[in-house]
Amino acid sequence: MEIIHLILGKGNPQRMNGVNKVVHELATKQALAGESVEVWGITTNPVHNYPEREYFTRLYQAQKNPFKLDPKLCKAIHGRIANATFHLHGGFIPAMFAAAMRLKENDIPFVFTPHGAYNTIAMKRSWLQKKIYFALFERRLLKVAHAIHCLGKSEITGLQAIFQNNKSVLIPYGFALAGQKLSALDPTNFVIGFCGRLDIFTKGLKELLEGFKSFNDCNPASQLWIIGGGPGEGKLRKMAADLNIGNAIVFFGSKYGEEKNVLLQQCDMFAAPSRNEGLPTAVLEAASIGIPCLVTEATNMGDYIKEHDAGVVIKHTHPVQISNGIQEIFLRVNEHGKALELSNNAQRMIIEAFNWDLIIGRFHQLYLA
Repeated sequence: MEIIHLILGKGNPQRMNGVNKVVHELATKQALAGESVEVWGITTNPVHNYPEREYFTRLYQAQKNPFKLDPKLCKAIHGRIANATFHLHGGFIPAMFAAAMRLKENDIPFVFTPHGAYNTIAMKRSWLQKKIYFALFERRLLKVAHAIHCLGKSEITGLQAIFQNNKSVLIPYGFALAGQKLSALDPTNFVIGFCGRLDIFTKGLKELLEGFKSFNDCNPASQLWIIGGGPGEGKLRKMAADLNIGNAIVFFGSKYGEEKNVLLQQCDMFAAPSRNEGLPTAVLEAASIGIPCLVTEATNMGDYIKEHDAGVVIKHTHPVQISNGIQEIFLRVNEHGKALELSNNAQRMIIEAFNWDLIIGRFHQLYLA
């Protein structure tokens, strides 16, 4: 069996695009497990300018009409009629709809991962456009999909509300341990980390700053490290200045690979107060280093965090809940013996709940079903 992942982009992990990161990791683990796997990317710049990888990548030119496919891609799909299973990634993407229709014409089965697009909160954004698009295109894609792969229970719930079905499957992505948290030299210098795209609303960054402000008033040596880039940075800097916490917040910009890991290793906790996620890789990265995490239920990480006692789960993206959650982790980290316990719990969560060997097997069965 040949597995072909179709994405927008090049599967480059050194980008802020979360879908590209997780598809790269999934394809890598599948290739290392002996699967025949390729990633096909639709891109405006089909140049192979990414790090070396374990799987083969084919790039196709994005078209001016988003519902059109590169003729070379159409030909490649037709050439895989006999033995391929396709895995399409990304909801509300015209090119994925076009690819799904092409696959259906050629009787090629495919699995579809919407990557958080059907979360109830996500559906509220540009809801009228999404409602129209869903009725005209997305519903047709879902009807012909072999299976609909969801990353979290919020997406299962949101999908059932708009498209009742019995082919939704919940499988998280796996993750591997990525080092060890560094011991704090000064326990009063408490560092809260955030890493991701600077989307102020979706990531709950306004509320994070407000919650941190409340905590910092009582713990003036504390810092908030923001790793990531995006158009929201200017607004966040102004918010920090207006809240009089500009000196306590460090903006590092986008960091990748070991450079990012070194920064995360110096954090005492990680904050992800998002309003909407599929499965946030940044939380998995932090936990894999042994960093306790503050997450909202909307991240789809709440059950894992609770089960393994790997941090604090809050219900809503609200400054008071964020501040209280930070305070709770702060007290536990500074309680004798608890810092190491929390760190071990976070890594145990990754080992037990996000084991790649088990997850690759589940995907294999999904493709065969």
